[in-house]
Amino acid sequence: MENELVELETAGWHALSTGPEEATAFYSEVLSSQPVVMLTNGLRITDRQQIVDSMGGPPWTAFEIIEPREDYLGPDVGVLTYKVRADRDGTPYTALLSSVYARESGEWKLALHQHTPF
Repeated sequence: MENELVELETAGWHALSTGPEEATAFYSEVLSSQPVVMLTNGLRITDRQQIVDSMGGPPWTAFEIIEPREDYLGPDVGVLTYKVRADRDGTPYTALLSSVYARESGEWKLALHQHTPF
């Protein structure tokens, strides 16, 4: 079970760094049935399709996940917290992130994702 969430989150960042089609395809698969995304600009999105569509923006050109920590609230709920340093077209981005994953039909699904500027 250890590092499962880090691997899943890293795969998401890779998809976001590859391009819009890859990012939207990845999050179409990994988002839970009732997700919540909270972003640094104060935006809270609860509409699943709107979240998927929002992942289709310009790709990140680099990212680094720093000090990831996985905590499990039981066999079917995990929390991943970490720092990220990323870059998009020469604009740096640094934040603290948290992702809550819950098992749905035996697979980890992203239920809550939140960014805090750092």
